This record gives sequence, structure tokens and C-alpha cells, in this order.
Amino acid sequence: MIIVMKPQAKPESIQRIKSIIESKGLQAHISAGHEVTIIGVVGDKSKLMDQNLEIFEDVDKIVPVTESYKLANKKFHPEPTKVKVGNVEIGGDTTVIISGPCAVESRTQLLVTAHAIKKAGAHILRGGAYKPRTSPYAFQGLEEEGLKYMKEAKEETGLPVVCEVTSQNAIEAAVKYVDMLQIGARNMQNFYLLKEAGKTGLPVLLKRGLSATIEEWLNAAEYIIAEGNPNVVLCERGIRTFETSTRNTLDISAVPVIKSKSHLPIIVDPSHASGVRAYVKSLSMAAVAVGADGLMIETHPDPSTALSDGPQSLSFDQFEDLTKELKPLIQLMGKKF
Repeated sequence: MIIVMKPQAKPESIQRIKSIIESKGLQAHISAGHEVTIIGVVGDKSKLMDQNLEIFEDVDKIVPVTESYKLANKKFHPEPTKVKVGNVEIGGDTTVIISGPCAVESRTQLLVTAHAIKKAGAHILRGGAYKPRTSPYAFQGLEEEGLKYMKEAKEETGLPVVCEVTSQNAIEAAVKYVDMLQIGARNMQNFYLLKEAGKTGLPVLLKRGLSATIEEWLNAAEYIIAEGNPNVVLCERGIRTFETSTRNTLDISAVPVIKSKSHLPIIVDPSHASGVRAYVKSLSMAAVAVGADGLMIETHPDPSTALSDGPQSLSFDQFEDLTKELKPLIQLMGKKF
């Protein structure tokens, strides 16, 4: 449940309610808005049955929260969350473009890509050092060697970097090199991994599972936030349906649904959603039009030779053309590029 305080509630009144909640062994999460402060209660609320909190000074009302996710819930935190990744803010007034190769293949490949995407207007560099693949015989990534290349690319270009992690060992290595951890679709409900990522304090990019409902997705985010890490960015990357024309089916409606249910920023990955580079532009435009906070677009120096996901990757020229076409639409939506 949440406790809504009256406008301009006194600090001592807020602290009194917080102390009562915590004295019952529950967690109190305070969200202070411009005028109204909300106190979210996490835990067994029956322990407060003997407390008539509505009679306390400066308490306006008590609202039940029926959803299983609490900390990710917009009711708990009405103001949109803005997540800082290095010097880039996701969820603010800029539509953030994340780009780079699906897999880090070599130092040269990554550095060339980093410079090219920065020139075209990208804000964050992505690269896969750990690659969970459908086939055990496919390229699995360079692991820590790839992470070192990502750090070097950051130092050369100033772009913050994000990399997927697939295990505790990967997290322990990645925190030394990257600005943001990514939890991939296959690991969205790997609850141990979610908790360990949350403990790092680094921003976490959480991709939607292949067949996950939005509620399951938000509950996965809850695991990260419950570890004391509120810096979660959601990524819609398509879900599995009966359709075979694309790799996945982009659920474009997930963006407004998330905006209505959660305070967390959400970006869209049109590359993995479609699996076809020819569709990336249209899906990118749709994501911007529906209010996404950013895009994740795969690029590669030579997609025809890519070791992972070449058919969906854009060349540098294609990526630059896309960013040029996106810019006026982003501005039309009232955002900065």
C-alpha cells in the first residue's frame, strides 16, 4: 500500500509515519514530489492492522497497491525515473541512441564502430563480450578481453558503454570496465543474476523475456530495485508469437503500457525485434512516435561478415542515414537528439 501525505506535509510527520512502518519490520520507501510526498510500504501489511494511520497528522489517504511489483510501480514513485549512464541521462528530455555490434569481435572492429556511431550521433556504445547463443557451437564472445576493448573505446570516444552479463563471474569482470550492465531476454527471470546485478549499483538495462508478460517483466525489475538499485532501464526487444516473417514481434504497445504502470524509462530494440535490417528504420520511427526514451540499434563495419546477428545489423552509412531521419521526428515529439 501507499500512504499519501497532504501537500506541504511537515518533515516530522513524514518521519513519524516512516518510523511506525519500520517498527513493524516493514520497509518504507519515500517518494517526495514537488508538493506531495508518498510513502510506499513493502512487506506484510497486516502488521499495520493495529495502526490507524489515516488519523495521523498530515496523512491524506491510504491507497492499496494490488500489483505484485511495488518499487517499480508508478503508484509508489509518480515522478519518472531518470537513469544516468556515465554522462548520459535516459528518461530525460533526450531520446538516447545506443548502438554498436552484437558481439565484440576484435579491438579494431570495436574502436572503428565506436568512432563511427559517435560521429552519427549515438550516445552510448553497446557490445557483447558474453554471448548466450541458441547454438552451443556459435561464437560465444571474447569475454574479459572484449570488456577491455570496450573500456578503451570509451576512453577514446567518451561514449559510456553497456555490455550484457550472463553469470556472477561475468558481473565481477564487467563492473571493472563498463558503465551499465545488460540482462538479456534469456536471463530476465534468472532471479539470482538480477539480484547480483542490483547489488553492483551500476545502471541495469533489463530486456523483456521472449514470452514474458509486462507484469513478469516489471517483477523482474523489482528484484534489481529491491537490492537498493533504482537505476533500471527497461528494453522492449520483441516477443515470441506465431509470426515467422520477423525474428520476434515488436510489442510497440509495451511502451505506453509501461509508461502507465511504471516510473522506469523504457527503450526499444528494433534490431532484435525484427532480425531484418530493412525493418529497423520503420520500427525505430514507430518507437520514437509512441514515446520510447531511447533506441538500441546494432551496427557493424561489415554486416555480411559479422559473427553474430549480421542480417539485422546496419552498416555505418545506414546508421548515419537513420539518425538523420530520426532527428526531426524526435524533435517533433518534443525531445532532443
